Amino acid sequence: MAPSQFFPPLNASLNALSGVFLLIGYVLIKRRNIAWHRRFMLAACCTSLAFLACYVTYHTLRGGVVTRFAGTGAIRTFYLTMLTTHTILAVVIVPLAIISVTNGLKMRVARHRAVARWTFPLWMYVSVTGVLVYFFLYHWYPS
Repeated sequence: MAPSQFFPPLNASLNALSGVFLLIGYVLIKRRNIAWHRRFMLAACCTSLAFLACYVTYHTLRGGVVTRFAGTGAIRTFYLTMLTTHTILAVVIVPLAIISVTNGLKMRVARHRAVARWTFPLWMYVSVTGVLVYFFLYHWYPS
């Protein structure tokens, strides 16, 4: 299987798994289960790091070839808006996640909570829209 066929579904799966781990971690902390919250949030971090490694590998192997969105009209505007916000927020959550995880692991609860309130919804958005980008590009409007 060529990288162009293997990596997109893998990347979408890693994004989805990261989102699932984030959601479970959120539910666990609401139930005050700190130990399992920590495990699932670290799993979300590891899954996101695996995604990043696969994403960079995929684009390196493709040598700069870009997958074009084939939709037109309003759906194209929607897709490009979603992709733009996804990309910007993917960059923004990196330092937020690092700060949040560092504070959480050091049990600086007030600082962790203050940053995590922003990190969690942004990270969830990036995870969900990452999966949507995959479906838009490869299933709903393939080029």
